[in-house]
Amino acid sequence: MRHVIALDVGGTGMKAALVGADGALLHQARRATGRERGPGAVVEEILDFAAELRAHGTEHHGGPAAAAGIAVPGIVDETHGVATYAANLGWRDVPLRDLLTDRLGGIPVALGHDVRTGGLAEGRVGAGRGTDRFLFVALGTGIAGAIGVDGRVEAGAHGFAGEIGHIVVRPGGEPCPCGQRGCLERYASAAAVSAAWAAATGTADADAAGCARAVAAGDPDAGRVWAAAVDALADGLVTALTLLDPRTLILGGGLAEAGETLITPLRDALRRRVTFQRLPDLVRAALGDTAGCRGAGLLAWDLLTAHTPTAPTDTTDSTDPTEVTA
Repeated sequence: MRHVIALDVGGTGMKAALVGADGALLHQARRATGRERGPGAVVEEILDFAAELRAHGTEHHGGPAAAAGIAVPGIVDETHGVATYAANLGWRDVPLRDLLTDRLGGIPVALGHDVRTGGLAEGRVGAGRGTDRFLFVALGTGIAGAIGVDGRVEAGAHGFAGEIGHIVVRPGGEPCPCGQRGCLERYASAAAVSAAWAAATGTADADAAGCARAVAAGDPDAGRVWAAAVDALADGLVTALTLLDPRTLILGGGLAEAGETLITPLRDALRRRVTFQRLPDLVRAALGDTAGCRGAGLLAWDLLTAHTPTAPTDTTDSTDPTEVTA
């Protein structure tokens, strides 16, 4: 059976799959990155993992994979296949595409940014399926986005498209590691809400999920923390809506797990801010932590279909019962 390799590399773990032409997940596996042993060890873990997936496909699915896709964090030069920078993995200018091509017998390999790759999956086969233009926003430790047009995600001229977390929403505000002050992710990410809720409660391990539960229960302090985050998020998103005019706005990441506790007040806040702009459909991401892996599979299949986003479209999970865990 013709298939591709999909790899999603995170800060501490990797998720992988063999993906059929119909989008079915023929086999899934997980493994630790080994980052405690240094950047070189992470690269070797990726290459070894990919080689094992190739061998599994050869043994169980009639031959080796036809292509591979990999999603990685940080700054990614997708055109040249280089992981330019990832602080949490210690990478600088790692030619992952060439390294994987060599390890996998010369097959074509696509390299993508983790959020853009996850956004590709959400837009094409997840919550945004069927829409022509979407904006995917991941609300996690930081905030990043993916701009989707006609089944593709825009990387930008230099690989920075979609970095909505660094729109300045509070000029002169909290310093951001990017060098600016007042960036959106300093106020509306899951990490920012966790910090604000911890300060409000005096509890060091308080987190955004706990804040959301307290909001739902009617806690006034939680309501103030949550409202501040929603207001900042709405300010950033209305700028994005003005520039991009998406048909669908997809919210993912840890903060979006709050569901309507987030989406209902955010929709109201956006409605208060727009004038001539059209409000997009506001939906929660559907693929969870499989989005990056599914997106990597889509990147691989696109290499084999002359970059026409026609297959796969099925999201049915037909997982191989053999799963490796880290």
